[in-house]
Amino acid sequence: MLTVEDYLSGQVLLIDKPLHWTSFQVVNKLRWEIRQAFNIKKIKVGHAGTLDPLATGLLVLCTGKMTKQIDTFQAQIKEYTGTIVLGSTTPSFDLETEINETFPTAHITSELIQETTKQFTGEIQQFPPVFSAIKKDGKRLYEFARAGEAVEIKPRTVHISEFEITSIDTSTALNTGSIQVHFRVVCSKGTYIRSLANDFGKALQSGAHLSALKRTKIGDFDVKNAESIESFIKNLPSE
Repeated sequence: MLTVEDYLSGQVLLIDKPLHWTSFQVVNKLRWEIRQAFNIKKIKVGHAGTLDPLATGLLVLCTGKMTKQIDTFQAQIKEYTGTIVLGSTTPSFDLETEINETFPTAHITSELIQETTKQFTGEIQQFPPVFSAIKKDGKRLYEFARAGEAVEIKPRTVHISEFEITSIDTSTALNTGSIQVHFRVVCSKGTYIRSLANDFGKALQSGAHLSALKRTKIGDFDVKNAESIESFIKNLPSE
């Protein structure tokens, strides 16, 4: 069992973030639990890369002196798995907001889906979602979006080294017109998978949004080695 000296000198914690939690909430929760367990007033805890509330998976946390390594971990290659729904869009590019437009999918074949992924490998230009935490003029973009204010967003260059379609589900296409595409992506820091989903739909002459996302790797860190928040707390010393 780790001691208070271990946490203060610096630890890297791998947490499997649950759905609906913000990354900030996870950091706050674990910081509070460590302070309570060891009866200390202060300890540094930070995360190496935000996950959206609707995303799950690997969150790398650093404590104590290891927080100095956060920028290094953030810069590493990341891997995600998830599901893109073809045939409809949302303003947030995911399920945070309601569907605002539907599109035809009858022309979309499995071969077209596989071929289109080639447009999104290598170095690409990407517009971050307006519903994101990026700052502009001192405000988060999602603050502008929720207030209904238009804001100019500049594209950014990201690198996608792998975009693999793992399966395609057309079982709901007859009823709703939607096609579910399950994928795996390996990409650079700063890549928005929600934007990738939105752009992918446009490239297919349709529309798309992200319905599920899980981060599986950051550099050499793997979600297979991560623990739940409950498990972490259980392993802390108790009175």
